[in-house]
Amino acid sequence: MASTESLFPFRRRAGLRLTFYGAWTPVLFFIFVPAAFTVVLSFTDIRRAPGVPWQWVGLDNYFRFFNPARLGTSLTVIRNTLVYAGLTVLIGCFVSLGIAVLLNGRIRGKTVARALVFLPTILGVTVVGLIWSMIFSVYGPVQEMLSWFGVSSNFFGEPRLALYLVIFVVIWASLGVTTIIFLAGLQAIPAELYEVAAVDGATAPQVFRHITWPLLAPTFTTTMLLNVIAGLQGYALIYVLLGTSRPYAETLGLAVFSAGFGGSSTGTTQGFAAAVAMIQFVIVGVVSIAVLLFLKRREAKL
Repeated sequence: MASTESLFPFRRRAGLRLTFYGAWTPVLFFIFVPAAFTVVLSFTDIRRAPGVPWQWVGLDNYFRFFNPARLGTSLTVIRNTLVYAGLTVLIGCFVSLGIAVLLNGRIRGKTVARALVFLPTILGVTVVGLIWSMIFSVYGPVQEMLSWFGVSSNFFGEPRLALYLVIFVVIWASLGVTTIIFLAGLQAIPAELYEVAAVDGATAPQVFRHITWPLLAPTFTTTMLLNVIAGLQGYALIYVLLGTSRPYAETLGLAVFSAGFGGSSTGTTQGFAAAVAMIQFVIVGVVSIAVLLFLKRREAKL
């Protein structure tokens, strides 16, 4: 029997359970009900237009996505999603880790540096998109610098360049949050370990390899997993910077938005958008589980 202190502020276990389940019920309701509704919609041809009857179409929406006539487009969307997520996660996490290590050291102006690193996070997607659209515009500073060498570019209009420019902007915009998470993990490492390493004459790489990295591994795993999920679902900055008419830079998240809300009321179908969302869900689940298992095994070896 649990003591009164262990159940504080409840006198009986029944009150504790009632509060716990009462809090979780609306959370689960607003998670599973929309998810189940999305699954159901993926088997229909429901459209955005009001008053238009809809009917059950089975797996037609899924067959439409993998139809041989548009298979190339669908595979490009999946490839773009994986490239977008992979580069934003890998580059973003390791750059953030490097910045966090620097900011955790004894340098002047750490407070100002931390504020500057975190600043892009509070700007918002629309503001970030506007800033970088102006920077990479035809009359922007980057175009001006390229003109010095007799070179010009369409930047976000270049099929081979647009997605990578968006990835660069996403990394810049999300650097602050990831850096702060790593910084919190670094500051949780006991300072005594570094003092002992200094007494033993350990070099900076040795300290990082044998102290910082093993103790930071759980934080790294969590951060990587969260960024992988966010990267595979991301579309907001792509939409702000490129719109919905650039198939060479379209991701699954943007495909869901385009199919459900991006066109006219008669040209969009929530049924097909729901099917693409379910395909995205499967990809996110498989990749996330694979990344989690890989990182957990790496943690065990450290």
